[in-house]
Amino acid sequence: KQLLEVVLAFGNYMNKGQRGNAYGFKISSLNKIADTKSSIDKNITLLHYLITIVENKYPKVLNLNEELRDIPQAAKVNMTELDKEISTLRSGLKAVEMELEYQKSQPPQPGDKFVSVVSQFITVASFSFSDVEDLLAEAKDLFTKAVKHFGEEAGKIQPDEFFGIFDQFLQAVSEAKQENENMRKKKEEEERRARMEAQLKEQRERERKMRKAKENSEEGGEFDDLVSALRSGEVFDKDLSKLKRNRKRITNQMTDSSRERPVTKLNF
Repeated sequence: KQLLEVVLAFGNYMNKGQRGNAYGFKISSLNKIADTKSSIDKNITLLHYLITIVENKYPKVLNLNEELRDIPQAAKVNMTELDKEISTLRSGLKAVEMELEYQKSQPPQPGDKFVSVVSQFITVASFSFSDVEDLLAEAKDLFTKAVKHFGEEAGKIQPDEFFGIFDQFLQAVSEAKQENENMRKKKEEEERRARMEAQLKEQRERERKMRKAKENSEEGGEFDDLVSALRSGEVFDKDLSKLKRNRKRITNQMTDSSRERPVTKLNF
């Protein structure tokens, strides 16, 4: 009942104005909720949104399968077929009664137990058949009250059609609930992946900045050392000493070369 109230509120809100002041709706409209798709995402219907609202506001409402657990069986009932079956049983029982009366009018045969056995059967079957007729009459009465309660005409709708609407709606609700859960998990996974990618990107950026800072620090250190050497004149002392060492090494090499030069004898 509360779910139907929410559906009616949705309908009145969506149909503002002259059509938005309804006091009720046809139960056949229940299954049109799943056909009303979002203008943003075609995979999301009004039923998905309805379930989301109900889960947040009225979580107990979604225990429909427990409250209406007999709906799937009721949706298989066809009153017309039940009337035919009852009529067939009635005709069969009358045929047995007529056969019993005929056998009673015949001379008894030795060892023939037809009359006694069938008489007992008819007694039990008559009581059972009477109970079945009473149950069918009660079912018809309850069905008529249920149909009228939902604003339908009993003579124009069968139980399989009437309860079939609710059965189809319950199935759609179960499927939509599962789809909502799947979409929620998918969204959480996407958000988790996005957070991980953002953290990884941030970490890489920090490492890049640290490397750049380290390189700048090393270059700055060498430059500072060079500036200090220039200011102190140390760099010139080093270069002068290096130049003296190079000149001395060249002189030694030339001297050694002169000493080791071989003497060639010429014969005339």
